[in-house]
Amino acid sequence: MFITILPAGKGGEFSPTGMIRFFPVVGLILGFIVLCADLIASIFWQTPVVALIDVLVLVALTGAFHIDGLGDAADGLFSHRSRERALEIMKDSRIGMMGLVAVFWSFAIKIAGIYSLKDLCSGLDVALLLLVIPAYSRAGMLFGIRYFKYGRESTGTGHDLFEKRLPLAHFIWISVPIFLSLFLGFRGIILNICFVLCVSLILFFYSRKMGCITGDMLGAMTEVTESVMFLAAGMAI
Repeated sequence: MFITILPAGKGGEFSPTGMIRFFPVVGLILGFIVLCADLIASIFWQTPVVALIDVLVLVALTGAFHIDGLGDAADGLFSHRSRERALEIMKDSRIGMMGLVAVFWSFAIKIAGIYSLKDLCSGLDVALLLLVIPAYSRAGMLFGIRYFKYGRESTGTGHDLFEKRLPLAHFIWISVPIFLSLFLGFRGIILNICFVLCVSLILFFYSRKMGCITGDMLGAMTEVTESVMFLAAGMAI
């Protein structure tokens, strides 16, 4: 209910640190729905249209939650302003040119990646990739939450996620997409290498640029990781 528009029963006690561990599971659920949409769309349209529909379904299921974070983070991070001013820019609900470019690139890269992997891979591999990549991208947020301090004093969407230091035991669900990737052979190895490199480079950039992290930056991290992994999955190998 926090990072998607999907219903999950009646709202109970809000436990941010209790829900973080399930981010990869949420990604698997999203991936499964996208896979179902892909199979249905493939009956009526050719691959370019199906790739577009896959991306639009993913955006709709998340309520553009991470896309909003990507736009805000890009405006702040690439504003060439001080850390404090960059944080203020991220809070602005209006989108700037850098945010617009980042969102466009994300959409374009995802569509191109899905188009390529559907053109190159077997049906089973396509199904597995659509299933695990959303899980990997949401798993990346766990590393940002554990190893970075929150950049705002007492406000922000992600503030409650940093109440306590995330235990390593909460990373257990990342093992599910990793296990499923074993059935992808060499492409699965590429996928895991891409995940490690992408998350590491993003966090290194955040460390050098801001020395902290925010909810918008976590959302941007999810979108960038997902885009790069779809592109890597569609490599001609």
